Amino acid sequence: MNDQKIPINKGNYSLDTPEREVSFEAFRGSGWEKEYKEYRKNWTDFAINQRVSNYPLLVDLELASVCNLKCPMCYTISPEFKKKVNAKLMDFDLYKRVIDEIAGHVPAVRLSLRGESLLHKRFVECVQYAKDKGVPEVSTLTHGAKLTGRFIEEIITAGIDWITVSIDGIDDTYEKIRKPIKFTEILSNIKEIHEYKRQHGLHRPVIKVQGIWPAIREDAQAYYDTFAPYTDLVAFNPLIDYRFRDKDIIYVDSFSCPQQYQRLVIGADGLVMKCSNDEDNQEVIGDITKQTVNGIWHGKEMQEIREIMKKPNGFMDSKVCRQCYLPRKTINNERTNIHGRQIIIENYVNRSQEIGE
Repeated sequence: MNDQKIPINKGNYSLDTPEREVSFEAFRGSGWEKEYKEYRKNWTDFAINQRVSNYPLLVDLELASVCNLKCPMCYTISPEFKKKVNAKLMDFDLYKRVIDEIAGHVPAVRLSLRGESLLHKRFVECVQYAKDKGVPEVSTLTHGAKLTGRFIEEIITAGIDWITVSIDGIDDTYEKIRKPIKFTEILSNIKEIHEYKRQHGLHRPVIKVQGIWPAIREDAQAYYDTFAPYTDLVAFNPLIDYRFRDKDIIYVDSFSCPQQYQRLVIGADGLVMKCSNDEDNQEVIGDITKQTVNGIWHGKEMQEIREIMKKPNGFMDSKVCRQCYLPRKTINNERTNIHGRQIIIENYVNRSQEIGE
């Protein structure tokens, strides 16, 4: 076990200063500092030591497996995805049942996965319900088109703690990818959230903006300078093999996945995936409409996954794992400069960094 390579938080990298990174973490943990520190420590320790806790540290609840954009690098627009995944919005009663079970046991829930979570008509109620039940951190990932006006006030009042907004590039680059959103609109939304927080003296929700590397590599500093004044953190992701087209994949030797010790991933239809990177439901390990979170977390299917991951290169037994970016070898073959700070780009070996490929 000690010889295995178990990456923590691989694939998302900061463009920001160390000072702002520290502030981001402080704001995330504000009001539950002791518990937050333990949660983040456990996020690493449980994975490295392959320890199974009573409940997962994070539950991903996919409020929507549908999206209203057609981004060229996104798997959700492929015919294969539409055939395999039941594209829908999560039933609110099912959502409440899950929250009722995990409240007091799970420190964080993320209300997103494959689709656009803010399309859920009861999104505000979902946030409010989780916070009322005592979930310390409620977060979501969004393209941000709906983050404006009254809706901002409603979700902040409901208690959302963290919003990550996917913004791929600036100006024309952004508009070619995130159709039909206009760049001036999304930037205005980010500024509006910032102003609302400023007027009300709020540190939360923390706002993180992230973009795919090929959309910002031409001028990463311009991307950073555009969003840093209005957000808590600016980050990027090297482009992964969303379409599963790569053939010559090079893997990290002795890789073992951390996710089965960190999180449980529940789709909008209630099917539970082995991990957050099983976009096509290839390895379903449970059905939350018929089972409990605790039952699935300790169930036969999840235990088998953990045992496979303990074997030398056991991940190769799984098609999902062989297609995943986590076990892929990376190479530090690019650099960018942000106001004198050198940022190292860890690209995946033999992975194109051209949008749409």
